[in-house]
Amino acid sequence: MTASQSPAPADELRGAGLRVTAARVAVLETVRRGDHLGVEAIASRVRDRVGHISLQAVYEALHALTAAGLVRRIEPAGSPARFEGRIGDNHHHVVCRSCGVVADVDCALGEAPCLTASDDHGFSINEAEVVYWGLCPDCSTARSS
Repeated sequence: MTASQSPAPADELRGAGLRVTAARVAVLETVRRGDHLGVEAIASRVRDRVGHISLQAVYEALHALTAAGLVRRIEPAGSPARFEGRIGDNHHHVVCRSCGVVADVDCALGEAPCLTASDDHGFSINEAEVVYWGLCPDCSTARSS
């Protein structure tokens, strides 16, 4: 395996100490191929790939994958939880106030400077969440028409 290749999902699950199941592999791959998907969308896409899977099984897989650090759960205010495969780089998000679409935003100041709080109140900070709010291009165009 070259440095640019990532391990197979089954190997990642094993490496994280998780049992490898078709459902977990499908959920992991679906989250990574999706774009900040909610649970219902993930379940629908997983069902298209592996057949029947209960919503509870999807929730359980997402919980295990999130706890293992293989996926990231984000919860923009007023929105249901979304899941993404981009982990470990402390990036941010922009959310459309109209349609709810979410997009990644790289930190403008380099490698995670927002982890240095002006006053950490004694906390050991390991993640920061910045959410930008506005209108996506489609919703902006629709409003100006």
